Amino acid sequence: MEELTKTEERIMQVLWKLQKAFVKDIIDELDENPKPPYNTISSIVRLLEKKGYINYKAYGKTYEYFPTITKDEYTKTTFSKMFSGYFDSSPANLLSFMVKEEKLSEKDIEEIKKLISKNAKS
Repeated sequence: MEELTKTEERIMQVLWKLQKAFVKDIIDELDENPKPPYNTISSIVRLLEKKGYINYKAYGKTYEYFPTITKDEYTKTTFSKMFSGYFDSSPANLLSFMVKEEKLSEKDIEEIKKLISKNAKS
């Protein structure tokens, strides 16, 4: 599956939240000020449709767009690429990074320990 740009990803986040939307609805949901031009968002939506991330239902000349991939599916694919590319598919490398860079709290560490313990029993 083709990777998304940051802007395309932002539009997908809106569509996952709304489940279906017209371009106007997407613009209204964006928290940018000033709002991006209609034609800009319309072009991005058409690119997402060409990439297979969304589809549409036509009402005359108006189109209602909806995601064809779930947020979970996208997250799994994106995380898998990041995990293998940046952490050499090593959970230890990922956790080491999180501990060093993310400044995990004691509560976070305890939750991680519980998850590990729970999965070890399964």
